[in-house]
Amino acid sequence: MPSSDDFPDILQMHAELALARQLVQAAQAEAREAQAKALEAEAKAARVQAINADLLARNAHLELMNALMRRDKYGAKSERASRLIDQLEMTFEELEADASEAESLAAQAAAKTTTVGPFARKRATRRDFPADVPREDVVIPAPEQCPCCGSADLSHLPADITETLEKVPARHKVIRTVREK
Repeated sequence: MPSSDDFPDILQMHAELALARQLVQAAQAEAREAQAKALEAEAKAARVQAINADLLARNAHLELMNALMRRDKYGAKSERASRLIDQLEMTFEELEADASEAESLAAQAAAKTTTVGPFARKRATRRDFPADVPREDVVIPAPEQCPCCGSADLSHLPADITETLEKVPARHKVIRTVREK
């Protein structure tokens, strides 16, 4: 049994033990905070890499389109030009794949933290063809009778119009297909 002289030593040991526990808890809280900051920094870095990869892919696409338009406008200059266009196409495909991979890595890194959102590339949206491009209408007439029952009593529905760009050497035109209903 401890003597009365040992009692202050026991109290001091309990106080030291409580202080050590507090220090350990404070260190664990700092470690969790540092880990959260590291994950957030990793997510931000992955997002920046995804944005850079997307911009590189867009630039490669623009270079490819520029080369194709130049070839259409001025004609094929040499065999070297066609090889360069093939090389630009392969580069664009590789950069597009890299951008997709970087986007998925950014999403995975952002999933580990709650404060940073993932980078999502904006996919190209289809736009209407310019109004100055000549158009040619191909009309597919609506059936005169119902294909199921043969009745001639049909109601008129709005036409379904599809536009496709047809490339004819030295000129372009839009072919509109109208399906009457």
